[in-house]
Amino acid sequence: MARGKLRIYLGAAPGVGKTYAMLSEAHRRIERGTDCVVAFVEHHDRPRTEVMLHGLEQVPRKDLEYRGTAFTEMDVDAVLERAPAVALVDELAHTNVPGSRNAKRWQDVEELLAAGVDVVSTVNIQHLESLGDVVESITGVRQKETVPDEVVRRADQIELVDMSPQALRRRMAHGNIYKSDRIDASLSNYFRPGNLTALRELALLWVADRVDEYLQQYRGEHNIRSTWQARERIVVGLTGGPEGRTLIRRASRMAAKGSGSEILAVYIARSDGLTGASPKELAVQRTLVEDLGGTFHHVIGDDIPAALLDFARGVNATQIVLGSSRRKTWQYIFGPGVGATVARESGPDLDVHIVTHGEVAKGRGLPVARGARLGRSRVIWGWLVGVAGPVLLTLLLTHVDADLGLANDMLLFLTLTVAAALVGGLFPALASAAVGSLLLNYYFTPPLHLWTVSNNKNIVAIAVFVGVAVSVASVVDLAARRTHQAARLRAEAEILSFLAGSVLRGETSLEALLERVRETFAMESVSLLERAGDTDPWTCAGRVGEGRPLERPEDADVDMPVGDHMALALSGRVLPAADRRVLAAFAAQAAVVLDRQRLQSEAHQARTLAEGNRIRTALLAAVSHDLRTPLAGIKAAVSSLRSDDVEWSEEDEAELLEGIEEGADRLEHLVGNLLDMSRLQTGTVTPLIREIDLDEVVPMALGGVPDGSAELDIPETLPMVAVDKGLLERAVANIVENAVKYAAEGEPVKVSASALGERVEIRVVDRGPGVPDSAKDRIFAPFQRYGDAPRGAGVGLGLAVARGFVEAMGGTLAAEDTPGGGLTMVLTLRAAAGRTPVRPELSSQATS
Repeated sequence: MARGKLRIYLGAAPGVGKTYAMLSEAHRRIERGTDCVVAFVEHHDRPRTEVMLHGLEQVPRKDLEYRGTAFTEMDVDAVLERAPAVALVDELAHTNVPGSRNAKRWQDVEELLAAGVDVVSTVNIQHLESLGDVVESITGVRQKETVPDEVVRRADQIELVDMSPQALRRRMAHGNIYKSDRIDASLSNYFRPGNLTALRELALLWVADRVDEYLQQYRGEHNIRSTWQARERIVVGLTGGPEGRTLIRRASRMAAKGSGSEILAVYIARSDGLTGASPKELAVQRTLVEDLGGTFHHVIGDDIPAALLDFARGVNATQIVLGSSRRKTWQYIFGPGVGATVARESGPDLDVHIVTHGEVAKGRGLPVARGARLGRSRVIWGWLVGVAGPVLLTLLLTHVDADLGLANDMLLFLTLTVAAALVGGLFPALASAAVGSLLLNYYFTPPLHLWTVSNNKNIVAIAVFVGVAVSVASVVDLAARRTHQAARLRAEAEILSFLAGSVLRGETSLEALLERVRETFAMESVSLLERAGDTDPWTCAGRVGEGRPLERPEDADVDMPVGDHMALALSGRVLPAADRRVLAAFAAQAAVVLDRQRLQSEAHQARTLAEGNRIRTALLAAVSHDLRTPLAGIKAAVSSLRSDDVEWSEEDEAELLEGIEEGADRLEHLVGNLLDMSRLQTGTVTPLIREIDLDEVVPMALGGVPDGSAELDIPETLPMVAVDKGLLERAVANIVENAVKYAAEGEPVKVSASALGERVEIRVVDRGPGVPDSAKDRIFAPFQRYGDAPRGAGVGLGLAVARGFVEAMGGTLAAEDTPGGGLTMVLTLRAAAGRTPVRPELSSQATS
């Protein structure tokens, strides 16, 4: 059966009309022929809402009694039996009356959805669990009825029901929400304009986040790369220089002007190394970005402006923040710079902000590494110096009346050749040597203006010039290539060092490692594929990114084998051969991470199996010894009562029946502890945390001990505690029963409670033999009985179950020495936000 669909009307504040909107939707669906019923709707005596219920089928509610008062709740069984297509369930965050099928109404809704029934429900923004503290700080009211955010996020449709604070206050003043005796108090307290405005903003932001999730999913499914300016995303381009902090703070101030804005800082390293970046400065800037709520990204790209624009469009950014160039004025002859290029090529969908800072025009501080990939502008300038430079020098020397001599002329031409090598590399320098030798021969070597050379010495001089020029150009180019290689290797070493360190420290999951590969190489998706054998199909062990999943490594743009049956597959672009060395290291590390994760999982399973075997062994011992004792007593008493050979007096029969009852109670207690321990071992204990008073729980926990064996001291001034009532009662009962068992003769166990800051302590004090420090932790282990406890006194689970329940509620249980002799059990619980004990109300129209 298909799961039903959930539609939620999310109210910005009480009274905005979410129930009215839900009922209007029901009437529209009925007009279209949909089978729609009212499972539970509370109109709170609001006339217009009550009118909307006319004409709608209502499932009868279930009557419940609690503390002498009658209540009505939604009858889940009746709704399931009716099996409508759509059910209306109001107040999703409502807490059901004790004794109901489920503790919360959203759990009732989950049952309806699982049965295939579509549900339309309502909830206010202040009832979301994650916003409880924020709402309390705004309104001063702590919402006792909450619903987990994930329940609302899983809804198929969420519709915001909103109203301006002024309009809502007018509705309140006209009596459309509360009766006249509550209007003035509500308007001056919860429904103040500031409160309503803040709640409205919370609702808008929460729904905006939900809409953004839908938008990202839609863009990924339809492979949309262009920017949709639905939300401000600010990309900060970092160079690793000191101006980065200024840019990050400026972007943060820009983001603060628009709610929901995001900051993404990106450092793009050339493939020829981290030429101008300080690793220490980058680490500081990463920390600053994360402190301001942004994210830091590190990618590699040869063309920095193109890589920056690709990244910005990939994350659907709307603004780019760059710093003014640190280059000096003369350095602009090599090109306009990153900022000007990004601004020119950004297009109409991206705004580019150039931010001034204190490092403008001060230079980069570190020399730029020269490499084989010099860029188009460097190559052009190299050819101009190598070809046009000798021509201009020839014009200058032929029009100046100065006879410098052939040797000096050669030195000038050799200077241009060296300059061409420095600027443009080997080939412009070789061209400069060739052009210079021809011009020297034609214009400066006798006979002039002829390509012949009359003097053999001049022939030698020109040959030496060509040889020296080629040699110098080769040496300069070789030095540039070595510098390039060194810078690239340094970049690779830093990446691999970081990668190896994070993996060895266990800080990187497989998904995080694959995401780093995707960012480093600017890929669309990265997958780790594996197979069991040469003929078996490939399976995906891990994947990040967009696009369709890969079935074979051959389908990827780049595949890197890892052994015989594993491969790292990348989609997006073809990588140059030089990048495959780093990719191979990433692939090897991915295999290591995958193996480590599997080994950890297997180790956890092994520990679980070993613990299970130990528990089963102890359980068999308990069944074979401790559980047989009460069973034997019950069996003997029943056999005696059924015997026809003896006539039992009324006193004897009563004594035998009492023995049967005591044995059954002891057996029930032992079996209960065994079942509780099993729940703790399997992790199925799910506490339902509520705010209660200790005097509601602790006295009930003492029902299993003889009268007069325990003294109770629970002050009424104690704050309420956030606990599961049933679990706390079982834990206290086990602790007290254990204390009574070992208490000194005639010395009752004292049970007291006190408040300490934001914690509440329950102390169970006995005057028994006590426990040495070396055994204090061991007494909480399952199936452990300290001292000379006789067989039949229990299976050693009471304290283990008590500690498990207490820790499941976020508390602690520890043992201390009692001054003067004995043992004190200290149970520490969380106070309910420091609130004074107030009886919780089961329902409240103010939060409906």
